[in-house]
Amino acid sequence: MNAVTSRVTALLQAAVDRDDVPLVVGVAADDRGTICEAAAAADGLDTPDVDSVFRIASMTKIVCTVAALQQRDRGDLNLDEPVDSFVPDFADVPVLTGFDGDQPRLRPAATRATVRQLLTHTCGLGYAFWDADLHRWHSSDRTGLLPEGLQGVFAAPMVADPGTGFRYGTGTDWLGRVVETIGGRPLDVLLDNAVFGPLDMRSTGFRVEDSSRLVPVYRRGETGHWRATGFDWDPRPRWWPAGHGLYSTPRDFLRFQRMLLGAGSLDGVRILEPATVAEMFRPQIGRLTVPAYIPTAEPQTSCDFRPGVGATWGWGLLLNSIAEPGLRAAGSGSWGGVFNTYFWVDPKTTVAAALYSQYGPYLDRGALKAYDDFERSVYEGRRS
Repeated sequence: MNAVTSRVTALLQAAVDRDDVPLVVGVAADDRGTICEAAAAADGLDTPDVDSVFRIASMTKIVCTVAALQQRDRGDLNLDEPVDSFVPDFADVPVLTGFDGDQPRLRPAATRATVRQLLTHTCGLGYAFWDADLHRWHSSDRTGLLPEGLQGVFAAPMVADPGTGFRYGTGTDWLGRVVETIGGRPLDVLLDNAVFGPLDMRSTGFRVEDSSRLVPVYRRGETGHWRATGFDWDPRPRWWPAGHGLYSTPRDFLRFQRMLLGAGSLDGVRILEPATVAEMFRPQIGRLTVPAYIPTAEPQTSCDFRPGVGATWGWGLLLNSIAEPGLRAAGSGSWGGVFNTYFWVDPKTTVAAALYSQYGPYLDRGALKAYDDFERSVYEGRRS
């Protein structure tokens, strides 16, 4: 066990001992390879490892984004084409402007959303757990907040006109349908051939081959103790959810992160052009900004989100413009998943790392403290 792994193992165990998280895995790498693999779990729970399978939820979005950028690199996809050119039913998506009593007010969108706007969360679509009106619409429409059916995600209205603001939402699910249309094959096959196969990510996909390696989703019971919920994605969905549906392992996803550190290449295999990867870490939303504070509309699913002042969005990545002492450099990219999985890629100091748990709500204070402690420990270890 190297010094970084020893340090990280101790802090992860401390997070478990504080009862902040039920279990946790931390991995980190630099441009030379893996520098840390550590894990801890509460008494009575199986301790996961770097080959355990997690639902990575919205970390799926960066993978679909890469598939779309591959199509752009080949000249098959023009990001400024309207979405409905590829998926005609997108033309029927209205804008929700409020409610008259219990009746939603809907109108046609002022402009046609582009594929670029799907990529940057500026297409007007949102998530119900971060938008009160959309939460109300989902509740009245009885579709649920993370539905697997077409009537859920693809019938949901926009909450703003395309191009008028940053609203994190279901645009990547529509992007998956664009990628399928251009590629001529289902998204699971496309990702296997274009991303997972070339990067030797053998345990990543929309299905779990070995359920014994799958980590349960936990919640606190009435007594405050952690209990497994039995929750899982639909094993036979009617569409491949490009915004949230992947399973992966910490070791597998670290290979994806290392590919980004390697400017699109890993172990001699290139899947993205270097210039495209550089664009991923540059702001792509023009004069628009990521709100410094996004209140939750459903506390049991997610806590409030505080991206911070100066945050912006690249291709599939939240970018920080301000570097805090001892943490990632400015211009790093990051994101997470609703079951408290988090990753970042720091091209300037060539560090990529991720922290995995499997419980709700998202952005829970205990998980964020563990993430912050983990990040500081990784950078302290590199400096020592």
